[in-house]
Amino acid sequence: MFAKGQTVIQLFEQLAPKHYAMPDDKIGLQLGSLQKEIHKVLVALDVTDEVVDEAIRIGANLIIAHHAIIFRPLAHLQTDTPAGRLYTKLIKHDIAVYIAHTNLDVADGGINDMMAEALGLTNLTHLEDVHTEKLQKLVVFVPETHHQQVLDALFAAGAGWIGQYSHCSFNIPGTGTFLPQEGTHPFIGEAGKLERVQEVRVETIVTASVQRKAVQAMLKAHPYEEVAYDLYPMDLKGRVFGLGRAGQLPAAMSLRELTELAKQAFDVPAVRVVGDLDRPIRKVAVLGGSGSRYMRHALFAGADVLVTGDIDYHTAHDALAAGIALLDVGHNVEKIMKRGVADYLAAQLAKADTQVVPSEINTEPFQFV
Repeated sequence: MFAKGQTVIQLFEQLAPKHYAMPDDKIGLQLGSLQKEIHKVLVALDVTDEVVDEAIRIGANLIIAHHAIIFRPLAHLQTDTPAGRLYTKLIKHDIAVYIAHTNLDVADGGINDMMAEALGLTNLTHLEDVHTEKLQKLVVFVPETHHQQVLDALFAAGAGWIGQYSHCSFNIPGTGTFLPQEGTHPFIGEAGKLERVQEVRVETIVTASVQRKAVQAMLKAHPYEEVAYDLYPMDLKGRVFGLGRAGQLPAAMSLRELTELAKQAFDVPAVRVVGDLDRPIRKVAVLGGSGSRYMRHALFAGADVLVTGDIDYHTAHDALAAGIALLDVGHNVEKIMKRGVADYLAAQLAKADTQVVPSEINTEPFQFV
């Protein structure tokens, strides 16, 4: 059975929730509909004519990409322009396009973690904290007979995490009362008779990203026709998410050696280097995309080098003066997300007939001669 489009995206957003995105970032469904069965998902960095032709050729009816195809509101749609022809082709072949940009950069397991893993970095920290997960306390009253069943459902849905501790809850036994009215079908008792039931007050923590899933799981596992539960906002801070990563190499190496490692790890033919090629490198900062404005963040994190793309001339001079090396591996280094996202989503859809494949099209606009 093929997964519905909404299901595919719900599973993907467990990796990169939309609320992780930076303000005004152009993410989400940009073209087409998710109200259909998805036969094949094509994961791409950019949505170009060649990528759309690839989707048509392999029978993909959903493209998940990193870079947006619509950057600003459309005043008109002219089908004789390059963008218009691209949109027309997608619509004609019923191919939906969903964009995950900075939310995929920020996410744990997203692009920046993929880059750090490719270089073997450990003890990772963020270059810039951009999002702190909001926490709520979920309180629900459960009959003793279904206490463990409801707890298990909540934990399986992702509730109960505090830092690196899972399955966190507090459980207080007590007596619940209720009077079923005419027309009700109570699990315990009968209409018109006041009931006293031995119940457990369950308290646990839910994050914003799992709140809906946790509540739905709790309601499904709960035996009552009407479930008494509350959600309270908390001042306690949840997990922090950020842009970029800084971490330690397994062993010190020269900038020259790191350059060769980066070319191999990111499958790029050449890199631009700022700094002494013989200087020792122990701590590395990485950032997918354009990283010029994060040079100071990398320096503050104690990195010997920043590996990123689209470094401008003046930032290069500033880095030389500040004593930090730079590796400009190009913006296209973000293509690492194709395989990473495809593998993640394929695992999530293992029980469905829907296939997920990374695009084989090289969308690097530059040639190296």
